[in-house]
Amino acid sequence: MSSGVWRRDPLPWPHAAPSRLVAAGGVRWLVQSTGKGPVMLLVHGAGASIHSWRRLLPFLAHDFTVVAVDLPGHGLSSRPASAAAMSLPRMASALADLLQVLEIKPAVAVGHSAGAAVLAAMSLWHKLRPAVVIALNGALLPLPGLRGMFFSPLAKITAASGLIPRLFAWRATDPRAIERLIAGTGSHLDREGVALYQRLASYPPHVAATLDMMARWDLTQFVRDLPRLRSPLELVVGEKDLAVLPRQAEEVAALLKGVKIHRLKGLGHLAHEEDPEGIAGLTKRLYAAHSVSAPL
Repeated sequence: MSSGVWRRDPLPWPHAAPSRLVAAGGVRWLVQSTGKGPVMLLVHGAGASIHSWRRLLPFLAHDFTVVAVDLPGHGLSSRPASAAAMSLPRMASALADLLQVLEIKPAVAVGHSAGAAVLAAMSLWHKLRPAVVIALNGALLPLPGLRGMFFSPLAKITAASGLIPRLFAWRATDPRAIERLIAGTGSHLDREGVALYQRLASYPPHVAATLDMMARWDLTQFVRDLPRLRSPLELVVGEKDLAVLPRQAEEVAALLKGVKIHRLKGLGHLAHEEDPEGIAGLTKRLYAAHSVSAPL
């Protein structure tokens, strides 16, 4: 289950013991499963991995069977043979295939950033029906303005170049570069958190998969469909988030009836890594509020 880049780093990968590789949907997925109780599915965002749940997972495992995955091409999950498989519909479909292989039906689904879009898409397209989808700083809308006009074409160009991921990975060997990237999200992590992101960012296949994902995502149709979301949606928003601006939550709430926004003072885009105990408590309360009326 390990790779060369993981073996040569003395820092242990978080929660490696309950991890395994599972083939489904054209991907060899890294899956972590631990705890007991209703199944909670955790899906990280673009450029991250299972490691981002490392501090949150122990708080949740007391009350839930927590299942976390590395998205395709991220961390230790394999990258699909076709770059087109990194689109939102294909990624949502592949994750649904994984859930079938694992024979689980999540009672609650928690997604960070782009991971929230994956889960919402699965619910929209009848591939997932939890009692509630919880979006942690969810990236549910297209990038606004000029960023949206130029970002996807730029990502496609860089993704097509094998040199760019290697150059980025080389630059990531400087921990100060990673610290600046994390600070740019409005969050502040401990030394271990920075070191884990540095390890990911210095791994060219992971970087290439992240670029592929960003290049292939088109949220236009997803946003049109969003008002038909089958599962209740709860928006958890770090007020200091600089990656997905907090005002986007208000735009999402305007599209959906009954959506609530839960604001987190002093926390940024990686709020679940900054305050795992607080996020765990909020997650449990939100699930409890919806579980009584959950569909069978």
